[in-house]
Amino acid sequence: MIRIGTSGWRYPPWRGTFYPPGLPQRRELEYLSGLVDSVEINGSFYSLQRPSSYQAWRREVPSGFVFAVKGGRYITHMHKLAGVQTALANFFASGPLALGDTLGPFLWQLPPVLRFDPDRLAGFFEQLPRTTTEAAALAAGHDEKLAGRVWLTTEADRPLRHALEVRHASFDQPEAVELLRHYGIALVVADTAGTFPYLEHVTADFVYVRLHGDRELYVSGYSAAALDGWAEKIRGWSAAGLDTYVYFDNDAKVHAPADAIALADRLT
Repeated sequence: MIRIGTSGWRYPPWRGTFYPPGLPQRRELEYLSGLVDSVEINGSFYSLQRPSSYQAWRREVPSGFVFAVKGGRYITHMHKLAGVQTALANFFASGPLALGDTLGPFLWQLPPVLRFDPDRLAGFFEQLPRTTTEAAALAAGHDEKLAGRVWLTTEADRPLRHALEVRHASFDQPEAVELLRHYGIALVVADTAGTFPYLEHVTADFVYVRLHGDRELYVSGYSAAALDGWAEKIRGWSAAGLDTYVYFDNDAKVHAPADAIALADRLT
């Protein structure tokens, strides 16, 4: 399985450029989902979303579409993965399970200051739910902040996947790779135009790729040659039996949707 899309979809510069002039904002996800088969929900990184939002997003996409969900920065950046039991419960209670069969992997992005700490990471990985049933059980431990706006059920017991995006050079070592492999957490292949470490180790039964910009972080698009190169990598992972999720995050100059569509075209 290969899924290609963008990181988010609600960007003012896209309006009238990628999105047709006059397209209502409420229909932007519907429009994008007709052209790509996956998207990252990144609003969940900045704040807890509502179950009603996840329900609406699910209704707006076609059958077979998949969402990746970005974990909250309150967990990754503020608490730096430590002492997050209640925070995790709140995150999973806020509604991602309402996505049902459109729910794909969870992305956990670490801040650049967070060094490799095997005990801290293992403690976090141990708490991550590996099925939707486990996620619902974890969500039941939410606190009063979410009173009246929780989603605590799953319509079917499905496996869950997790990916970790690291931004500190200390992760470039065998011990870090082996730890992620032990827990089946995908180490994100992040192209950041040289800003952060580029790591390409396979540590799970799937590969998660984030393309933040070919030459300039968040800004530059990908040339035809660069897209050809990524297509070749994806074919290799697919031939090895690995599912692959690819998300373009070079949204500043509206390159992300065009690049996602162009890469998908190379793989059809």
